Amino acid sequence: MPAEVIREPLALKLSLPGQATELIAIGDLPNPLLAVDLTEGLAALIHPHGPLAKRTTVMSFISTLRRMVRELAADGFVGSAGELSRPLLASFWLRSQYLVEYRTRTTLRAFDERHRALAESVRQMVFGTNYTRPVVGSPLPPYQPAEWNRLIDLCKAEVRRLGDRHRAMLALAEEGQDPAAGGWNKANAAWLLLRLGPVSRAVIAKHLGLTREEARQGSLGLEEIRNALFPTHADAVPYLLLLGAWTGIVPDGLTGLETKDVRWTGQQAMLLSYTKGRTGEESLVLSAGASRLLEQWIEHSAQARRHAPEDLAGRVWLVTSHCRFIAATFAEYLLRPWVKRHGLRSDAGGPMWLDRRRLRTTFIAQRGQRTWSLRATIDPNHSPEVEGDHYLSAATPAQRAVVGEIIADAQGDLLRRASTPLVVDDAAAADRLPQEVERLGLNQGVLEELLGGERDVFTTSCADQLAGLHGPKGKPCPARPWVCLLCPLALFAPRHLPNLLRLKAYFARQFRAMPRAQFAVVFAPYARRLSAEILPRFPLAAIEAAQAEVADVDAELPLRAEEMTS
Repeated sequence: MPAEVIREPLALKLSLPGQATELIAIGDLPNPLLAVDLTEGLAALIHPHGPLAKRTTVMSFISTLRRMVRELAADGFVGSAGELSRPLLASFWLRSQYLVEYRTRTTLRAFDERHRALAESVRQMVFGTNYTRPVVGSPLPPYQPAEWNRLIDLCKAEVRRLGDRHRAMLALAEEGQDPAAGGWNKANAAWLLLRLGPVSRAVIAKHLGLTREEARQGSLGLEEIRNALFPTHADAVPYLLLLGAWTGIVPDGLTGLETKDVRWTGQQAMLLSYTKGRTGEESLVLSAGASRLLEQWIEHSAQARRHAPEDLAGRVWLVTSHCRFIAATFAEYLLRPWVKRHGLRSDAGGPMWLDRRRLRTTFIAQRGQRTWSLRATIDPNHSPEVEGDHYLSAATPAQRAVVGEIIADAQGDLLRRASTPLVVDDAAAADRLPQEVERLGLNQGVLEELLGGERDVFTTSCADQLAGLHGPKGKPCPARPWVCLLCPLALFAPRHLPNLLRLKAYFARQFRAMPRAQFAVVFAPYARRLSAEILPRFPLAAIEAAQAEVADVDAELPLRAEEMTS
């Protein structure tokens, strides 16, 4: 649901992806007017209307909001956001760090876009360039080979040990019975915990009809049995580190996994969907080893899922802490004790402190050393080995000629994509067209047909449909409507605006329906050319008038069945 501002007392009600609805108090601040306005701006930034979709990010914006209100109040400002002045904001931002300026600028921009309340001079400043710049650190280096091997070996050994311990305790529980009838022993305790969950001694005492002190004396080994049946934070660490090392998935993507994101794609491989904070939904087909590892963890935590609340049972990294179920966070303060407990050392001799971002860095570095980078392939559908066999080993003159044609086509395609689109209107045509006519080699009759609409196709007006740029020379061009956006033979006039806007809406529908990586390959170059280079060159009034003709449905475009979005 959209975030909602509660005014008395001031609070923010929101529901972030994957989380329950929450009410976050803003607090009693010295300038309620400015606090309310900034909270309104923050609400506009929160998912689904804005980019803020993580609780930690929202809390950082709230903390900065409070700081801005307090500091401006200390400067004597007691008005609303609409009464802010340029000197006051400049003074605040110049003494602030980059993130403070970035968050407050972003909040004020969102507030003004929703309410248009800022003074014009302040608006220009808010939407202008930052005073401060982010401090850019050095790239994270990959782990040294010896360090990496020690970490992987330790994680593998821990996964084997924890799995064996869990399976042995399950087998022991099958031999047990209710300790209220059979007495307290390891097998009976495991039998009981499988049915009650990771309960405390107080619950055990109540079940056995004993006092808490009697239960404490008579339930020795309870914690060991409980931890063997229900994984803890420390048990999840080697699984997570090993999965990150074998897949290269970003830390926030791994931490937020849910069981519904895991699907088998065959007998040995899993398809894992995850959310990457900077880009959004992504997916990855896991290797056989990574698939078995994730399957083993899900089996290890299966008993916990039987007893966990519904909102937690779907989390992949479900663990127990002090007899409660929680979703593991893997913060640094939890990884440090694990490193110390297992004596994991760096090459320098000290503790090997773990940074989960470096797991991805090391994965990418090792992948680059194992194989030729896929960025070097001529065709993204070919593996490096196939390209090497087919292109680099060309020996005969005919083969070398084919390679030369491939290179020439690729270079020509790059040049076409880099060319500026030809966009005209009635006022500018006389001044700009002569140079374009000379470049394309057109005669006066063709020019008149282009401007008169006689050579119109769906998206544009084509200088020569038989030129063979996208199909056989001498045959009508078979290209799809969006291909015209990057074609050097295309001329865009105001009469094409409705279809251009229909195409823009189609790109938006495809963006919502396709994985981001696939959209980037198939449609991104055309969508960028349309939004960044073609539409901005038309008058805003003409675009708004054409927008009224767009219904945002597939029926408006000449699409094939496989290209439909609904």
